[in-house]
Amino acid sequence: MPCGQPESGAAPARYVLGVDVGSTVVKCHVYDRAAAVRGSSHRKVESLYPRPGWVELDPEVLWSQFIGVIKEAVQAAGLHMRQIAGLGISTQRGTFITWHKRTGKPFHNFISWQDLRSAELVNSWNNSLLLKVIHVIFTVLHFLTGNDRYLAPSFLTFSTHQASMKLSWVFKNIHEAEEAAKKNNCCFGTVDTWLLYRLTKGSVYATDYSNASSTGIFEPFTKCWNPTLCNLLSIPLSIYPPVRDTSFNFGSTDSEIFGVPIPIMAVVADQQSAMFGECCFHPGDVKLTMGTGGFWNVNTGEHLFAARGSLYPLIGWKIGEEVVYLTEGSISDVGTAIKWALDIELVNNVDETAEMAQSTADSQGVCFIPGLQVSGDDPYSCASFMGLKPSTNRNHLVRAILESVAFRNKLLYDIIVKKVHIPLRTIRADGGVSNNSFVMQMTSDLINKKIEKPANTEMSSLGAAFLAGLASGFWTDKKQLKKLRQIEAMFEPQKDSEEYRPAMDAWLQAMKHSPHR
Repeated sequence: MPCGQPESGAAPARYVLGVDVGSTVVKCHVYDRAAAVRGSSHRKVESLYPRPGWVELDPEVLWSQFIGVIKEAVQAAGLHMRQIAGLGISTQRGTFITWHKRTGKPFHNFISWQDLRSAELVNSWNNSLLLKVIHVIFTVLHFLTGNDRYLAPSFLTFSTHQASMKLSWVFKNIHEAEEAAKKNNCCFGTVDTWLLYRLTKGSVYATDYSNASSTGIFEPFTKCWNPTLCNLLSIPLSIYPPVRDTSFNFGSTDSEIFGVPIPIMAVVADQQSAMFGECCFHPGDVKLTMGTGGFWNVNTGEHLFAARGSLYPLIGWKIGEEVVYLTEGSISDVGTAIKWALDIELVNNVDETAEMAQSTADSQGVCFIPGLQVSGDDPYSCASFMGLKPSTNRNHLVRAILESVAFRNKLLYDIIVKKVHIPLRTIRADGGVSNNSFVMQMTSDLINKKIEKPANTEMSSLGAAFLAGLASGFWTDKKQLKKLRQIEAMFEPQKDSEEYRPAMDAWLQAMKHSPHR
């Protein structure tokens, strides 16, 4: 029997769906009231590389993958669509598309957050006199008034990861989009907005505060699309969707898609979703996601904190009157570096990397310099090993890779402690690399803090499901959600961080002397 067709007498809605549309995989999990996974499905995201530095996604392929994983997960759980109380959607951030308001036809493929077509534009803006003047004006205003609304502009820098510069590129290079915008017929949407539009056959056009604040075009304090920035970049304000709460009844999927309408009860950006899934609800709660890259997020409550070049403010979520701000810092080459080691057969499987690193007392002076993931700040950076000797073996190389993750975690943590004037509470880790005991233990030692690792590391899916469950009444409140958390391991400091000082100093020196640094 098709999963969309309920049999007579089928059970009432007792499950929620959490879908995570990531950069490499689209996943769907079916959760029961105990937040246990009853069924799941995943499909690989196929990126397109039409020109060097360009990264795109085919909207039709992404759409079919999204629908496919939902149907497969519900079927794997042995359920029917009418048993689903709500759908929560977590999405990669900064990836966007524009389309014609009347026809629904896209003007181009999704332009990925990883895309570098705006690199030259980003660099010229970041080095411009105008941006320096903006920094000075808003720094003075923030100093004189103490008002947080002036904080974000005082730290304004552009990145290729954000949508702003690439959107400016679209209106300079895609004539149809420019013409449609002049006639108020152009729609802009991140992945969540476009999925909402398709799921409701064009009747819902919206995004949420977490996704909007991750575009680089939305002002987190005033909670509005930034008119000054749009004027600077010649982007028409008419193209943006209305912004809704994160946990919110967005409407239902068209009944033709799944056989019955499914309420869409949350859309959320992936890192903010993982934060919610980790139950980091209180100011000072910290989430460390170690996947392809690494993300440190701190719940800063109703206050904005930022640090030029390293930390930036975001909206975590908005539920009714509650608006929660986060401060985020990121590092590259976390999972990427480990996957590279696997690809070149430096290791046989990723599970053995921790054991290999622990098998040697140190890296014998070998340092790994990250640079496999091209960044917007330096699109020409490259990775390298330094300190190689005739006695260097595979274990030393693997240890050097894992140490570089822990060292960069320590550097970012120190910046957070210095710049975020809120006592830090629990640190909770997730993502594939949180399964690596060597990285987890070394990070705990270096920062001298306990780090929790949950039993379920698929936090973006769980966070989206939690937010959908709250909006639909499936779960009552955050207190209930906290009781559903299950901790698999707790890493406590075992060594004095000073024991790592010689190795970290050597790594910092290597970073300084590396090419492209």
